Order: sequence, then C-alpha cells, then structure tokens
Amino acid sequence: MQTLAYGSWPSPIDARLAAAHDGHPEYVGFVGGEAWWTEPRPAEGGRRTLVRRRTDGTEEAVLPAPWNVRSRVIEYGGQPWAGVARDEGPLVVFVNFADQRLYAYEPGADGAGPWPLTPLSPVGGGLRWVDPVPRPEAGEVWCVLEEFTGDGPADVRRVLAAVPLDGSAAEDRGAVRELTDGRHRFVTGPRLSPDGRRAAWLAWDHPRMPWDGTELLVADVRGGGVLEGVRTVAGGPEESVAQADWAADGSLLYASDRTGWWNLYRDGAPLCPREEEFGGPLWKIGQRWFAPLDDGLVAVVHGRGATALGILDPETGEVVDAAGPWTEFSASLAAHGSRVLGVGASPRSAYEVVELDARTGRARVVGAAHDDPVDPAYYPEPRIRTFAGPDGREIHAHVYPPHHPAHVAPDDELPPYVVWAHGGPTSRSPLVLDLEIAYFTSRGIGVAEVNYGGSTGHGREYRNRLREQWGVVDVEDCAAVALALAEEGTADRDRLAIRGGSAGGWTTAASLTTTDVYACGTILYPILDLTAWGSGETHDFESRYLESLVGPLAQVPGRYRERSPAEHAHRITAPFLLLQGLDDVICPPAQCERFLARLEDRERRVPHAYIAFEGEGHGFRRAETVVRVLESELSLYAQVFGIDVPGLPTLELAK
Repeated sequence: MQTLAYGSWPSPIDARLAAAHDGHPEYVGFVGGEAWWTEPRPAEGGRRTLVRRRTDGTEEAVLPAPWNVRSRVIEYGGQPWAGVARDEGPLVVFVNFADQRLYAYEPGADGAGPWPLTPLSPVGGGLRWVDPVPRPEAGEVWCVLEEFTGDGPADVRRVLAAVPLDGSAAEDRGAVRELTDGRHRFVTGPRLSPDGRRAAWLAWDHPRMPWDGTELLVADVRGGGVLEGVRTVAGGPEESVAQADWAADGSLLYASDRTGWWNLYRDGAPLCPREEEFGGPLWKIGQRWFAPLDDGLVAVVHGRGATALGILDPETGEVVDAAGPWTEFSASLAAHGSRVLGVGASPRSAYEVVELDARTGRARVVGAAHDDPVDPAYYPEPRIRTFAGPDGREIHAHVYPPHHPAHVAPDDELPPYVVWAHGGPTSRSPLVLDLEIAYFTSRGIGVAEVNYGGSTGHGREYRNRLREQWGVVDVEDCAAVALALAEEGTADRDRLAIRGGSAGGWTTAASLTTTDVYACGTILYPILDLTAWGSGETHDFESRYLESLVGPLAQVPGRYRERSPAEHAHRITAPFLLLQGLDDVICPPAQCERFLARLEDRERRVPHAYIAFEGEGHGFRRAETVVRVLESELSLYAQVFGIDVPGLPTLELAK
C-alpha cells in the first residue's frame, strides 16, 4: 500500500474508458425464439443499434451506422422497435432517430435496406412514432403517433394509429389510419388481447404526470381493425396505472398504485398486495415492469428501493426471484413461452441482457455481457444507507467511499465527497456499477447518491414529499446527507461538492444559491428559471410538471421566482461548472444563458466555467462529450479541493 492524498490516486479508469461504457442495453424483445434488444454506441456519435441473438448463440448488430433506433415521442421516447418471425425471415419495424420515421426491415433479404413506412412533415417537430405493435395478418403496425400541428412545443396531438406495412403511407399522411380521437393528451401503445378482440392502453392529461394519475382504457376491436366502445376500467386523477397487458386466458393485468404502492391486479383484484413496487414512473412509452407467460404465471420486476426479477403465481400470490448476481433490473421485460428477457445489473457488473427460464428457474446472460475493462479491485464498494433528515424523515442514499487496491490516504486526512442528485425528479438512482462513479472513487473522491424525498421506489407517500416542495425537500435532503457524512467523520466538511443533471442540475444550482454546504458544484443541462420553464420554454410532456412540484404558476408566481437559481445568481459564492447541450429542447440553453448573464452583473465574480456541446441534447451520448465532461469535472474538484492530478487537462475558470 502506498500513501497518497485523497483525489490524487492513480487509476486505470480514465475518462475514455468510462465514456466507452456509457449507456446500457434497453428495449428487449423476442422475434420468434430469438432475443433482440437495443445497445448504445458512444463511439459512433451516441447512436443506438438493434442487436440480434440467433438461436445458435451468435450475436450481431442488425443495423449499421448511421441508423439510430430511438424515438423522440414526448422527447424521452420509448419502445422504438418490434418484430415478428415469419417463414421467410424476421420482419422488424423501428423508429430512426434522425428523421423520426417508422421503417420496416427484413434482415438478410437480398441485401435490401430498411424502407420507410411513414411520411415526413414540415410542421413543427413533424411526425413521430413509438411503441409499435406489428399486425402482419392485417398488413399494419399499430403504434402511438405524435403529430405537431404548429411550431410551438405545445402544438401537438397524440393518437393511436395504424400504419400500412406495404409502405403506402411513406409519402401519404392520409394513408395513416387513426384509431383514437385524440381526446387525451398522452397515450401509450395498444396491447391486444390473445383473441384480438380487445385493446388496452393508458391515457392521461395535463396537468397530471403519469405517476400522478392515468386511466386504463379498453376498447373492442371490430372488423377492419376499428376501436369501438372505449371505456375506462381503472385509474383516475389520483391513481397511477403504470402498465397494462393481457394474460393468456384473456384477463387484464395492470400495475396500479391505488394503495400507495404500485401493485399488480387482475381484472381489478389484487394479485400480490405488498408494500413494494411492481411498477414505476412512466418516463418512456412502453416501459414494462411485468410480462405475462403462456402458462398464467407473470414475470415481474419488483422491489422496495432495489428491484429483482421474479415469477409471480397469480393463484397463490407467491413470487420466486431469479437466482444470480443481479441486484437491479430495469423496466424492460419480454416473454416467449417460458422464457423471460430482462436487463439486470449489480454494484459489480453493468447492465446486461438476462434470460430467465420460468420452468427451471435458471437465469443466464445472453447479451451485452459485462466484461470487466479493468481489475474489479478498482470498483467502488457501495453502502446502502438511511439518513435522518429534517423532522426526522428518512433519506435513502448510496454511499461510495474512496477505494483503491494499492493506495490509502494519510491517517489525518478525510476524503472529499461529491453528492450526486439524480434527475427526474420523480426517479431514483439505482445501485449498479457505474464507471463514471468509479472514475472518482478510484482516485480518492467519495460519491453519495441521494434518493431524496420525491424519489421513486419507496411508495407514493415518499414521492409525494416533493409536492410543491421542489427546491426545498431535495435541497434539504442532499445537504442532510452531506453534513451527516462530515459529522460522522466519513467526509471532509470543507471539501464537499454537489452535482446533477436535468432536475439534478436544478437541485445542484438551488443548493449553491441557498446553502453554504458545498465548496463547489457541477451543473449539467439544468432547469434554472422556473417561470420561463413553466410558461412555454420546455417540451409538452413536462410543461405542467411544475404545478405539482411547485404549484400553479398563476396562483404562486412569487414562489417560482423565489426558488429559481436564475433569480439568485448573486448568492453563489462557490465555484461551479455548467454543462449544456445546444440541441436540448427539454432544458434549453437559454436557461443557462440567462443565469450566466445575471451572474455577470455581480461586482464580485465567482470562478466558473460554461461548456456548451453542439449536437448534444438532454443527456450526453457522444464519447468525446463524456470524456470532456468527466475531465472538466475532476479538474474543478482538483482546483477547489487542492488536489494534484498529474496529466489532467486544466479547466479554465473565468473570474
């Protein structure tokens, strides 16, 4: 063991290595007996490709660059592809990110490439598609259509639509057959009953977000594929139905939080009532926390905090979890016969595609297998912690102490710590291997991920703590964790930092303007001006989100001003790094520009840096961007905390 100051430990986990492993597989599915999914390609401009695992175990990328399988519906997208097996080979439909058109593709069919199924539109954001359901017997694919009717972000309508598979709508918007009337602002893709006679989908309207209240709609499918007799069978303004699907016997399964926890129901009857979650926040259209099996069993992603993959017996309510090293599963499931596909990870392994055989209980990795890029001895060793916040409320967090197999710090030194505030804010930080965290911990800088009040995974009461308290509860909880770590001797009180992206960027900026807890902060693609963001400066999906997080703008305009970091740039005394994508329509660059302009009006300047990235949107996807972000962030900490990091490019701080 060698003794070096915290933060200066040499590490094989450099920024390029972390960037190369950014992102994870998503949107698993079966095409016949083959497992398919999407995978990130950070080194190829951040695109996502479609990957196929043949029945002989060989794996191949289906679509070469520049094809990018990703939808922009509600900007966060969702299920971007679906496929069916045929005697002549698979037929796949997918959304291409660049033009948002729906395409069809027959891999290996005489070398022919994908062909468009839908037209372009010059109006606003155009035509977008998500959550496709192929119906080759009817010559159609059913999906969600998002159609812009003007240039404004709120000039949009969403309906269920049927697109011809023969390509006849590629140049003809009139050939797209609308299945619903657009009376609901938001809809998910249809799920068809086994006999094809009924369809189910979710819908909700402003100002609710899908975790506040949704409706589960059912309609009869009449001849020619027409939906009739639409009726609401579950959900409401204060009940969130996160997913619905049909069991093999024709019963309707859905995940509802009517008891305060997302639990599973079958035709209205609870299947496994527990104080844990069998659903989650519907940030992306088509997320799946459960998948019915042919024999009546149901594959489920469930848990309190962390999530497991299990098999639920609806008759007994018993859940048997898959054995294996995975401690976290994402909301992506698919089933074929007794086979279940999921995406699992752990603190020692990144997300990988896992197949579970429901008959034998055997689980194995079948895709995107984790391969240690460095000696796992450099990985952090996280601790699950619960802290006491104001009024004694519980705060859930993951603490990642500095860790290195060959270096320690002097006995009289305490480590610097960075509090990570997750985005959403109705979301959470999963406990999984993240090389961006390891980039810091392996150098001697601790990380604390805080699942502050408002986070998911702990029931509706916990996430409702943030109602009208955004910028208060999240800031208080992050500060409580940071100060507790310092008070117990885990962290250096004088070397605490905070960082976060999107809503986490808001929490970071709000923390820097309202507390003196942190020595510096890193703010990524943030919300900074509530009044502008809540009155048309963001996209449609979240345009009314602040009504629950802060309150109705018309009723409490002063609250919007008082909590906005942009209104209080003069209060910042700690150095900060601000990072923004220039193509971001969710948290647009104008938010950062106004904030910086007000900062410049001060007499005493605060050291800071602003880096804007062309070609990046909300969340950074390109490897070169991630490299610069990590190196710049580390340089900020090195300068503020007095750390010597050899070979690190120096971030120039304006003063």
